[in-house]
Amino acid sequence: MRLGLFGGTFDPVHSGHLRSAEEVREAHALDEVCFVPCGVPSHRSGRPGAAAHHRLEMVRLAVAGNPNLSVSDVEVTRPGASYSIDTVRHFSAGLAPGDDLYLILGLDAFLLMDSWKDWRELLALTHVIVTSRPGFGDDLPYDKIPVVVREAFCYDPVRSGFRNEFGKEILFTRLTDFFVSASAIRRLLGKGKSIRYLVPSEVQRYVKDQHLYHERQEC
Repeated sequence: MRLGLFGGTFDPVHSGHLRSAEEVREAHALDEVCFVPCGVPSHRSGRPGAAAHHRLEMVRLAVAGNPNLSVSDVEVTRPGASYSIDTVRHFSAGLAPGDDLYLILGLDAFLLMDSWKDWRELLALTHVIVTSRPGFGDDLPYDKIPVVVREAFCYDPVRSGFRNEFGKEILFTRLTDFFVSASAIRRLLGKGKSIRYLVPSEVQRYVKDQHLYHERQEC
């Protein structure tokens, strides 16, 4: 079992998230990519635009019908701020011998990893898949990786990648550029504009039925 964990606020989940998950799954032969909406973001100022239960439900609607995509409520139901290490510990505890866990991160988040809670333990428990951002090059900018993180890995010429003493790898994945963001979608909704084709139709319908993003939602 090769399980990818894809965390984020998903405020709201959109087509770029879904396509990214599909491309990562295919590139690394993952059996499943599990979306993990956060409850209370630990690295974001201000509250999300929609309450956690709404964001969770929108992801459930978005991944329905794809047997290779799933969603977990582990961070939404956990009290307090959401930390990646707690989620990785949770999923690691359920792994069978021979299973592998992959944490999927955007490049911007990865370059701040040395500020994360218990990041050294996190790198001992999971492989890390770093995804490109729109307009970026084809390679991981090695010189921009925090020095303390860089020192935890050695170059593996056999796999042409970076591996640490626990056998975990950093894997860079070039994604198709999608110039769509949740913040742009929220701005469109705030102006009464259409978000058709930016989100799945089921998510668009849910946003409309629940009157999301027109007024600030309580968490």
